[in-house]
Amino acid sequence: MTATAGPVPPDAGPPGWTSPGGTRPASAPRDVLGPVAPAGPPGPVASRAGPAFDEHRPPPAELVADCVHCGFCLPTCPTYLLWGEEMDSPRGRIHLMRQGLEGEPLSATMVGHFDACLGCMACVSACPSGVRYDTLIERTRQQVERRHTRSVRERALRAAIFALFPYPERLRLLRGPLWAYQASGLRRLVGRTGLLPRLAPTLATLESLAPRLTRASRPPDRVPAYGRRRAVVGMLTGCVQQAFFPGVNAATARVLAAEGCEVVINPGRQGCCGALSVHNGREEEARGFARRMVDAFAGTGIDYFVVNAAGCGSSLKDYADLLADDPRYAGPAAAFASRVRDLSELLVELGPVARRHPLPVSAAYHDACHLGHAQGVRRQPRDLLRAIPELELHEIADPEICCGSAGVWNVLNPEPAARLGERKARDVLATGARLLVTANPGCLMQVAAAITRLERTPGGARVRSAAGDAGRYGGANGAGGMALAHTAQVLDASIRRLPVDHLLR
Repeated sequence: MTATAGPVPPDAGPPGWTSPGGTRPASAPRDVLGPVAPAGPPGPVASRAGPAFDEHRPPPAELVADCVHCGFCLPTCPTYLLWGEEMDSPRGRIHLMRQGLEGEPLSATMVGHFDACLGCMACVSACPSGVRYDTLIERTRQQVERRHTRSVRERALRAAIFALFPYPERLRLLRGPLWAYQASGLRRLVGRTGLLPRLAPTLATLESLAPRLTRASRPPDRVPAYGRRRAVVGMLTGCVQQAFFPGVNAATARVLAAEGCEVVINPGRQGCCGALSVHNGREEEARGFARRMVDAFAGTGIDYFVVNAAGCGSSLKDYADLLADDPRYAGPAAAFASRVRDLSELLVELGPVARRHPLPVSAAYHDACHLGHAQGVRRQPRDLLRAIPELELHEIADPEICCGSAGVWNVLNPEPAARLGERKARDVLATGARLLVTANPGCLMQVAAAITRLERTPGGARVRSAAGDAGRYGGANGAGGMALAHTAQVLDASIRRLPVDHLLR
């Protein structure tokens, strides 16, 4: 049985592909796999690494063979929804991996289909056969980064991204120039011209995502528990989170302390967790970041390690696999990974002790892909929000579809990311909620930027940010406005008995 994804939006194809009036051309999507036999999975795949892949951690042949090409993944795959191309679906990419294992070379076309994957893992949730596409695409991307030579432009862009985003200290250096740009009025002037997206799409994407800056004080080494201490927890400060969303980290620490946790932060020793590197196939770089993170919290006596960014959490939980063949770090990495919890996971696991005060607001909860699909954490944040008196929780249509952020995918692929973001923004606005809540900084920036673009259309939406730093999207007035906040900020407001306007201003 093959699922279909419905009509493709106008002009939604990959580079060089034009959709006539929003319908697929006769040749697309083209099922290159042919008819699917009802007898079960395809035959065995050769276990040797062919020319496409070397012998170091190729995509496992036994996992490739698990895919029966049923098509249940298709309606959940963002790139298949955008382009309707078989090779831009999970089963199509698995077919390419199979070809690589059987001896096909790693062509530029093949790499393009692997690069196009957002890594959202919606297909993992949808697959009835339990195919580990997460492992397959991660291993494949490691091969691509080692064995494929990109164009000069691609290499330069990726070098710039990975010289900046995984380094909190470097990101903080951007705060001054960014503040001056925002305060001077240049941002409004640039936006009115409309030239930046046409001349420099990548730069325009970065500009649209840049949050409105507020004061960022350096976090303390430790935050004591209020009342009886129930646990000692480490807390990830993150890279983008630390530099541009300091209010989320502050709220996270306050909530943990209110729930009886002593919070160990060690801001001077923390660095990147390696998530961006893992998700983009930069294996050795990711392993280096992971070793430093394990060392940073060695000997601190933590019971748990708490994460408030979904993509980071999924990578931290996989440290045991990432460092499995490192004789010095394999054991410590596995022990560290066993302690990793998303903030909502730990709060539900411990149970509440801090009183929740009313927040009379209608809120929609957005599942960050690496929290819902990669970690399977869906119920806990909803339970926490529903426990807040007078908060009315709304569900968003098609919650399994990615908003288009996906780490740095929206920077590398600005045009299709914008289309996915606007699709998600419309679904969010359709709930009628006044507040959008999610658990990932990338989602906050992506959805808020999309709502801001929709705002510029006649009768469009308006958007505001919670606590002044959940995005750049302040200054809207009126009952129809949409505010955005991290789950930690909503819990913090309820525990501290803050007025709901604190989240909506």
